[in-house]
Amino acid sequence: MATGRLNGKRVAILATDGVEQSELTEPRKALDDAGAHTTLISPKTGSIKAWQHGNWGEEFRVDMPIEQADVNNFDALLLPGGVMNPDRLRTNRNAVEFVQRFVTSGKPVAAICHGPWLLVEANAVRGRTVTSWPSLQTDIRNAGGDWVDREVATDEGIVTSRKPDDIPAFNKKMIEEFAEGMHDRVRTRSLGESAKLGETGSPVRH
Repeated sequence: MATGRLNGKRVAILATDGVEQSELTEPRKALDDAGAHTTLISPKTGSIKAWQHGNWGEEFRVDMPIEQADVNNFDALLLPGGVMNPDRLRTNRNAVEFVQRFVTSGKPVAAICHGPWLLVEANAVRGRTVTSWPSLQTDIRNAGGDWVDREVATDEGIVTSRKPDDIPAFNKKMIEEFAEGMHDRVRTRSLGESAKLGETGSPVRH
């Protein structure tokens, strides 16, 4: 992976307790090695605790609370998985809005394993080809996505993978897309979805 490909890029990483440790640490290291500046964002303050091999793993310092995070200050977004992590985040309005603003802005997003749950909640999979941990496939299809079983899928700046074994392919494609930057087609298509948002850009709940 070419060092320096992401020099000057600012990458937000959204996670909370229960994040799969390898899906946080390995992509983050790949981003850092490529020159990106990564920021761990969470609804929690202080630190979050990861999940590793069926047990609690290490703790990781939170760099910024979600309430202070501004999409305009970042170039890309990483959504690691773990079952508990995205399940908790998708019930947090600020977290869902943060993801949604990335998608509507056209900035690239990478999500692995159960991370695409947040893409579903943010209405970001409709009309897109997406992969994930297999148990999410019905959720993705019900949300209008085209679920595929492959190690990595990319659709207009949204990169997804299925599981920790896919991390090498995920990291490679994530860095390619993050280096490429904004996707005009995503911004254009997302304008049609803006009617579903309130004045602040938040999802309109019915």
